[in-house]
Amino acid sequence: MLLPLLIFAFASLVVAAVGMRLVNRATVVDRRLQEVTGHQVQDEAVPQFEAVVRVLKRVGNKVPRSAAEMGKQRLRLVQAGFRGDEALPIFFGLRVAFAFVAFALCTMAIRLPSNVLFWMEIGALLFGYVVPGIVLARLAKRRQHRIRLSLADALDLLVVSVEAGLGLDQALMRVGEELEFAYPDLSDELRLVNLELRAGKGRVEALRNLGERTGVDDLASLCAMLVQTDKFGTSVAQSLRVHSDTLRTKRRQRAEEAAAKTGVKMIFPLVFCIFPSIFVVTIGPAAISFWKMFGPGSR
Repeated sequence: MLLPLLIFAFASLVVAAVGMRLVNRATVVDRRLQEVTGHQVQDEAVPQFEAVVRVLKRVGNKVPRSAAEMGKQRLRLVQAGFRGDEALPIFFGLRVAFAFVAFALCTMAIRLPSNVLFWMEIGALLFGYVVPGIVLARLAKRRQHRIRLSLADALDLLVVSVEAGLGLDQALMRVGEELEFAYPDLSDELRLVNLELRAGKGRVEALRNLGERTGVDDLASLCAMLVQTDKFGTSVAQSLRVHSDTLRTKRRQRAEEAAAKTGVKMIFPLVFCIFPSIFVVTIGPAAISFWKMFGPGSR
């Protein structure tokens, strides 16, 4: 009876995660409809799975962890877009939950000798503990990729705004508002920069925080260029235009590099997946005929 209960608990966690994702998407759609229509959209009663989140948070607070690991995981969570104070304990709670579920499933589902089963359980425990970190790293890389792709359009809008007479702070705020629908990740980061500036932080510190918070090398170089421009008093519009051309050149070079790697990456699917089927279709009938003519039973 324990195995069905563990499977049910694991499926409940998966359903809870999918439900929270759908709730977030519905919230974005409702906010967009509210902006278009101009009136408040009525929210429906959607379960928030508060009990599961509360349990994961409680478990995560009990997990022993070092300060260095906490700082590293918090930075990774921020790069993935999770900035809440509860994100870190929930993440550690998910690690413990996945490790326990993997250990229990391995114990109940696999029938092996005790010495072999012990190492299988240890491997399942480590695998379940590492899986949330792998998923989080994947989410952070996807978000960084989306931000990297949106930089070219953001730079064009920033150049137009600065050349139209806006200051750099007002231009960043305007670009963040214009990119909210097309590139919500970069828009959110620019809004955070504006909030930091309104809170009293210096422009240099706010821009450096932007580069560290996102982890995107192109955005970090843009922030360094803006800091240098502000320090030496050069033309912001001209510097942005030169940086925009440089960024587009780097994007073209990345595309050419990816195209050059395509041939090498296609070798393994061709050799292990496509060529065997081609050999079976083309050489198979001839091999069967050859075996019938010259095989042991032909005489």
